[in-house]
Amino acid sequence: MATHAPQDRECGGVPLPDSVPFELPRSSRLSWDLGTRVIDDGESTLQSEWAHSKTGRTISVFRVTGNTVVVRVRTPVGRERFYGAARNGLGTAITALEESPNWRRTE
Repeated sequence: MATHAPQDRECGGVPLPDSVPFELPRSSRLSWDLGTRVIDDGESTLQSEWAHSKTGRTISVFRVTGNTVVVRVRTPVGRERFYGAARNGLGTAITALEESPNWRRTE
């Protein structure tokens, strides 16, 4: 899926919420309808899920194709934002979560 909106970062990704300890290169924000449809599809797989120890936010990473992931950021009250990104840019994001003292893996 192509986007035509101007990109906010040099790496070509949209900004993630401040509570997220990483950036996703060449990411795009998905609408809630599209994000939920993609992750509820029988072809997508939950790759990992992380919980913030102080705020109750969660980050879930779904593998949706061989080269694409969807990242869901959920607030404590259940609001969700979805971001599509290339799978090859995910390594540094997972490392940032692992090294952060406030995030712990739940899945």
